[in-house]
Amino acid sequence: MSGDFTSDQKRYLEGFVAGAEAMRGARPTAPPAPMGPDAAHFAAQDALAAAGKELADQEKWKRAEHPFDAYARLKAQARAGVFPKPDDNFRWRYFGLFYVAPAQSSYMLRLRMPNGILSHAQLAGLADLAERYGGGYAHVTTRANIQMREIAPVNATAIVEAAQDLGLCSRGSGADNIRNVTGGATAGIDPQELIDTRPLAREWHFHALNDRSLTGLPRKFNVAFDGGGRIATLEETNDIGFQAVRVGEGAGVEPGVWFRVVIGGITGHRDLARDVGVICRPEECTEVADAIVRVFIDSGDRADRAKARLKYVLDGWGVDKYLAAVEAKLGRPLTRVAATAIAPRPPVDRAAHIGVHRQAQAGLNWIGLALPVGRMSADQMRGVAAIARDFGDGDVRLTVWQNLLVSGVADDEVEAAKTAIEALGLDWRANALRAGLVACTGATGCKFAAAHTKEHALDLATHLEARLPLDAPVNIHLTGCHHSCAQHYIGDIGLMAVKVASGEDEEPIEGYTIVVGGGYAERARIGRELWRDVPFDACAGKIEGLLRAYLAERASPDESFHAFADRHAPEALKALAEAP
Repeated sequence: MSGDFTSDQKRYLEGFVAGAEAMRGARPTAPPAPMGPDAAHFAAQDALAAAGKELADQEKWKRAEHPFDAYARLKAQARAGVFPKPDDNFRWRYFGLFYVAPAQSSYMLRLRMPNGILSHAQLAGLADLAERYGGGYAHVTTRANIQMREIAPVNATAIVEAAQDLGLCSRGSGADNIRNVTGGATAGIDPQELIDTRPLAREWHFHALNDRSLTGLPRKFNVAFDGGGRIATLEETNDIGFQAVRVGEGAGVEPGVWFRVVIGGITGHRDLARDVGVICRPEECTEVADAIVRVFIDSGDRADRAKARLKYVLDGWGVDKYLAAVEAKLGRPLTRVAATAIAPRPPVDRAAHIGVHRQAQAGLNWIGLALPVGRMSADQMRGVAAIARDFGDGDVRLTVWQNLLVSGVADDEVEAAKTAIEALGLDWRANALRAGLVACTGATGCKFAAAHTKEHALDLATHLEARLPLDAPVNIHLTGCHHSCAQHYIGDIGLMAVKVASGEDEEPIEGYTIVVGGGYAERARIGRELWRDVPFDACAGKIEGLLRAYLAERASPDESFHAFADRHAPEALKALAEAP
């Protein structure tokens, strides 16, 4: 047989046989490493699977089809007038669309606007969209943002695209993404601010918006910039808070305005962001935030959605390990200073978001409008837009307190602006209760909520203001579930909705667990539980008793409710509130 092959053919066959023999003992070839903008996310998923854990359904859905690759199917569903199944319901949140059944058989659209600022023309345009495609109203949220509801499926993509026509967008405002970036409500106009947060918020907004690798995180991610102005930004409730601070001489760095970096806030899980001893220059904020997020992409829990936030990585790793990973991403060390080198923040004014206040610019003022638990009708939206156009500088500034400011109102236009506000059925004044009344959407529009929080908030305020001469600010926050969108743990009084048993054969009724003594800014702390599973009808009496005790027992007329609650143990507060 060998005589039938040439010498070249023999050498080829010998090489082939030798190679086949070698391959028998070789290990299987490893799969190629993930590539493209989703590579880090796929690598994190693969590492979790290799450790024997099962991906959460949302991670499987993202892996099967990135939501931004599925817009054509969203449009097809809109043309057919059909609502999504669970996997697409999750995907469409990447476009800001939330199918909120069974609370409402419709979509909710959440927008995004950096630093909470939009123009008068944009607000008027949103009023038109709310009427044309939604329920004819909008809500201002606790992230200085706008949501519109009661959107039929046939209008889903029409309203998304119409918002873009206005120069706004909803991209990445839901699901596992970097959410709307908040900043100082009075940025650029506040007499006491250390720095204008608007350009910083805008830079981060567009950085996150235009980098697909920053979408599809293990869970949602919040970033806020506080410039040291009179209105609190609540940055300590965010995954990353940048706090403008003044660093003095002798700290080992150039003195001046820096940003202190605090991380890991999530008040629904009873935690505020931690001061980790790091500062950065204003021009470094985006770079530092990017590195913090990318470490979270690599390390966040993609199996257990309840523990998929940054807080839990910090709890598991410790701050030092996390910061070392951030420095590896940056390729340089972070800047650290002692806390003693940082001057105290200028004081927060708890009334500065309502009423008329002097701006840094001579002869100009901002006017804060009280919105009942954040709601505006389309006509009110158009009216506010006209006030901003005719009497102000054209800007409308949303706050984390579910209200808005009209800025740039000249001294000689203030009275006319007040009259125009009142003509809309709104007000530039609010009493000590309503100025700090915050409520999430509640059961009217959210499937997670255990109670009708917005309606209950208004009923509670009506009850209390008719019975108590309250002369000091008291923030009352009502949230519908453990997600704590209304941030009840930082309220002076916080209520978290629960279903309360009403009898052996009866349906559970709406009620609340009540906490007290929460705070923010220089008095930041998580509230303490006072009463559990209280039917709503009994809540007003308990809170009335608590506030009566405060008015009667406070150390002086200047003592805040927060300070009063802080110097009493929960059992003592309950005894005072329940005293005959």
